[in-house]
Amino acid sequence: MKTAPMSIRQGEPLTIATLLRRFLRPISLTWLQTLVETALMALIPLLIGFAIDGLLADDTTALLQLAAVLAGLIVVGVVRRIYDTRVYGTIRVALCTALTERAGDSPVSTVNARLGMGRELVDFLELEVPEIMASAVRLAIALIVLFAFHPVLFHAALAATLLMVALYALCHGRFYRLNGDYNQQSEQQVRVLEARAPAGILSHLTRLRRIEIKLSDTEAAVFGAIFTVLLGLILFNLWFSVTHVETTVGTTFAIISYSWEFVESALVLPETLKGWSRLSEIMARINGAGRPEDGERRD
Repeated sequence: MKTAPMSIRQGEPLTIATLLRRFLRPISLTWLQTLVETALMALIPLLIGFAIDGLLADDTTALLQLAAVLAGLIVVGVVRRIYDTRVYGTIRVALCTALTERAGDSPVSTVNARLGMGRELVDFLELEVPEIMASAVRLAIALIVLFAFHPVLFHAALAATLLMVALYALCHGRFYRLNGDYNQQSEQQVRVLEARAPAGILSHLTRLRRIEIKLSDTEAAVFGAIFTVLLGLILFNLWFSVTHVETTVGTTFAIISYSWEFVESALVLPETLKGWSRLSEIMARINGAGRPEDGERRD
């Protein structure tokens, strides 16, 4: 399976938008496959619920439907993974080639670090955007199913989503700044290693460790707050479905399954927003709008 060789034109900014514009057709095909795979995956809890009720009534129709969906899921999943590797490998080559061509007289340390940063843009398209799309589909289906069972279940999930976004928004600026600090220090790694000064290497590694700890602590605090909100949603939906909604065993299973599906999908959002904070800083840096290079500073 081949992809047409393409390149990024001189003068085009090295951004997510440019990659989408230059490689729109192959990327769109990978994302279409992702949507199909996700839609099939999202149907599984509902079909399991129907299969449970059907088997209890000696009816195997829903069980056969579940088997057909699982078979389709396997085929689509295998084909997508084979195609993705080839498409995004081609994009990485094009982006890294453009980065090196535009490096000019920049230090090797800076170019080396920015090649790694540039690959993160492609990783975002290959890994995170499909995950965002999958989560969006799963969220939409979960909300529709919960609304179908009872509007209160839908409104509880919606309220949890808004609260989660608000919690992340409070920390966006800190994520952006800390990622900038980390990238700034990473650009100096080859230069520091070439100097072969133990004190300088220790100082460099210590700075990276200090920034990583700050990032990790911020992520942990945000995750803890968001997960608390989402677990509260699970407990509320369990209580409400049992005490206020007339359900069978299968539909009760479906309500709890889709509530958990909502939680798993919703947790992707803060991770994506955190990743976008980092990518925003990277795009500014590799396109010359970032902070001055550390090569001009003194350790």
